Amino acid sequence: MKLTFSIGGIHPQENKLSRDAHIETFPVLDVAYISMAQHLGSPAEPVVQKGDKVKVGQVIGKPTGFISGFVHSSVSGTVTAVEPKGDLAGNPVMHVVIAVEGDEWCEEIDRSKDIVREIPFSSEDILEKIKNAGVVGLGGAAFPTHIKLNPPKDKKAEWLIINGTECEPYITSDDRIMRERPDEIVIGAAIMMKALKVEKCYIGIEDNKPEAITSMTKAASHYPQIKVVSLKKKYPQGGEKQLIEALTGRRVPSLALPIEVGAVVHNVGTALAVYEAVQKNKPLIDSIITVTGTCVPHQRNFIVRVGTPFSKMLDAIGGLPKDAAKLVCGGPMMGKAVANLEASTLKAVSSLLLLTEAETKRKEESNCIRCAKCTEACPMGLEPYLLNKLSRIGGLYDELEQEKVHDCIECGCCLYSCPAHIPLLDIIRVSKAEVLTIMRNRSLKK
Repeated sequence: MKLTFSIGGIHPQENKLSRDAHIETFPVLDVAYISMAQHLGSPAEPVVQKGDKVKVGQVIGKPTGFISGFVHSSVSGTVTAVEPKGDLAGNPVMHVVIAVEGDEWCEEIDRSKDIVREIPFSSEDILEKIKNAGVVGLGGAAFPTHIKLNPPKDKKAEWLIINGTECEPYITSDDRIMRERPDEIVIGAAIMMKALKVEKCYIGIEDNKPEAITSMTKAASHYPQIKVVSLKKKYPQGGEKQLIEALTGRRVPSLALPIEVGAVVHNVGTALAVYEAVQKNKPLIDSIITVTGTCVPHQRNFIVRVGTPFSKMLDAIGGLPKDAAKLVCGGPMMGKAVANLEASTLKAVSSLLLLTEAETKRKEESNCIRCAKCTEACPMGLEPYLLNKLSRIGGLYDELEQEKVHDCIECGCCLYSCPAHIPLLDIIRVSKAEVLTIMRNRSLKK
């Protein structure tokens, strides 16, 4: 029996249309627009100004707080502006704009394809190299990786878990790197194990990726402490708490972090970025992005320099398909709708999904029929119909906290399973944010 988590989950159509599209190098454009908000936490502060010359890999933004990170230039050329530009929602965010001139890289970056297996660095050296390279989590949250690999001294990690599930429909960027670059991923996992000082690592991959399982198993055969595990295809298998339970049998308590049960979870893309940072001195300046959708004539997986406008990526597939109605950054379950086509790629962008009007049209909401399908689907064991009711009444924050609205992982299983087409996730997400604010303010007063 295939391993999986024990509570809830759904089985949406996987639509891995681009699974056989090999990773292509997206061309470097004339101008790069590099956001200073590339990570969770405080945006970076620009350290360049108009007229400065920069090389590929040069620092252009420095951290501004504990949870923050370095930002590097993904191109070489001249800084033409340091100014706010719209992000994918159209909100102004500070950007460094660079006119591209050639492709000159910082000298310390090893651009060879040679695989470097030996890890002659201490745990402290590894963390410093990862920090200086601006590596962040590439599973969606973009949390600075060096912080996650350095848990509090009173917390002991037992396992490193590498997430290769890629359970979101449509996205295949992780699948492709596991098939095309498995050795670097496994070495990256070994580096993170050394940083964490752990002896066990699981790489979890859903069973709808047999080629990835084969290639990763072969690469891991050189490392007896690293085990590749085939998991049942089930959404949201890639959720941290769900993945930990599937692989270790331990459940992360409410409001707790994975380290509380001895686990640290990182994405396969993060492992690859760690390999490049530590073994090749390469900062995180590009990302693997799936461009897909039923209306896309040619499915693609690109390696793209950070700061490339979405509009230019659409040009590369022949322009916006005539029957495309919405562009989503990420997958259909947890991705974000793109309101600004001139927004640029970030480190953690994994997919651009084009949906037709029929695929995006919401059905008319009707009354809740108390079928409990949302409760059966919730992987956190919550009662979405009740959270929806409390949210709509308004002001019942104590009751919402008591019902653990803060544990919602916003996976969308409730919305997907509701026969009454109630926008459960939309309503619960707003209440969750309000309750978390109240909880944070309460803790600050203590």
